[in-house]
Amino acid sequence: MTRGQVKRRLSVDWWKYLALALVPLFVLNAVFGQGEAILPVLAMPLFIAGVASMFVSLKYFGRYKHALIATQKALDTADEPAAWIALAASRRAAFLAAALPAWIGALAVFVGLEAIPLMLLALSTVVLFYLYRIPRQLG
Repeated sequence: MTRGQVKRRLSVDWWKYLALALVPLFVLNAVFGQGEAILPVLAMPLFIAGVASMFVSLKYFGRYKHALIATQKALDTADEPAAWIALAASRRAAFLAAALPAWIGALAVFVGLEAIPLMLLALSTVVLFYLYRIPRQLG
């Protein structure tokens, strides 16, 4: 694969993982959002947990950043394919951590979390995902 093909594939993967992170929230809210809340007292604690889950991504962002630097250093060397693979692997793990706010928001639908906090959790996931875009300077 050429470098351009790898970057395109990583870009498509970014969109796929973003959809995987956000679709459950929107689908569960559309289907169950108007229903009776199971334990409304848990709405605020789940929102706080969703916001706090953003900090889980810090460790994974450091790993991604180091993989990104290693990939930059490996360009045009024999280690380049392995560096791209390591970068993709660190990104996949980081995507799972970055999706936590939206996934917790999806669970919070069942306890009656309102639309504004749900949108804030979705937006925080989008912002975290934006950190994992492949920079144009790479390659």
